[in-house]
Amino acid sequence: MYKLIVLIPLAAGLSGCGAAAACCRIVSAGLKVIPLVGHVAAAPTDACAAAID
Repeated sequence: MYKLIVLIPLAAGLSGCGAAAACCRIVSAGLKVIPLVGHVAAAPTDACAAAID
């Protein structure tokens, strides 16, 4: 029983990483739409999302 009391907040805290990285992923997707330079311009935002995850 006590293990669940510890594990539930821990799991909830770790799942928030995806929400924190969402802004980086949204900006990255928007930049990738730009022809020719989109993927290059999105590299820093992809790194941001990878670092958060």
